[in-house]
Amino acid sequence: MDFRLENKVALVTGGSRGIGRAIALMLAQNGMNVAICGRTQESLDETVADIRKLGRSAWGFQTDVSQLEDVERFVADATEIAGGVDVLVNNAVTSTSAPFDQLTDEQFRYHIDVKLMAYIRIARLVLPYMETAGAGRIINIGGMTARIVAPLRMTNGVTNAGVANFTKQFAGYAACHNVTVNCVHPGYTATERMQQIFEREANESQVTIEEIIDKRTKDIPLSKLIQPEDIASAVLFFCSPMSSMITGQSIAVDGGSGEAVNY
Repeated sequence: MDFRLENKVALVTGGSRGIGRAIALMLAQNGMNVAICGRTQESLDETVADIRKLGRSAWGFQTDVSQLEDVERFVADATEIAGGVDVLVNNAVTSTSAPFDQLTDEQFRYHIDVKLMAYIRIARLVLPYMETAGAGRIINIGGMTARIVAPLRMTNGVTNAGVANFTKQFAGYAACHNVTVNCVHPGYTATERMQQIFEREANESQVTIEEIIDKRTKDIPLSKLIQPEDIASAVLFFCSPMSSMITGQSIAVDGGSGEAVNY
């Protein structure tokens, strides 16, 4: 299928591992040139090399998205070398798996800076480029903790709820520039970060990690963990012409595990 993305440019934060890497690769497979940022140069280089093997241009920028100066430098450098930006995927994330009484102010603040504030800052920085181009797509990766209670992931819930609200607010603001803004909430996704969360839950419950994974899988009506590529497919849809009249929406890719009715 032709998603009409040939030679367009995507910026993907947290693009060297897990969900971000899957998104970067899928966009490249569908014709896009991709600039990614992340914390570790080695994983950035590996992902950039894999994208280039697909015949697309790719660039990696070592970036701490919790720092405004780093974010500004990433957007400035990426747009200069890539020649602009058509799609922004806000995906960078951190996570602290702990009960409320073990969470500090610094941990809450850091998670908000890495995710919510970074999303806001980068969206603000890329909007002028999209305004000049007359179009653009922004996709924010949130998380199901925006909709559910997860006792060991309270900082996730606070930031993901903020991401969903920001998505709706910013979509209304950006619409006059023909820029759509949407959010994808991943469910239990088979990533390195989720593995660490499962390990913490296993330790807290004094069971094996296999038992935790089995329990989580049984909570999913489709009976399997979500793969990073499942999230990437949703992002690809939001980048495509098929979603041209969809904005301000949050969609869950969770295998049906979310039980809330969202109007």
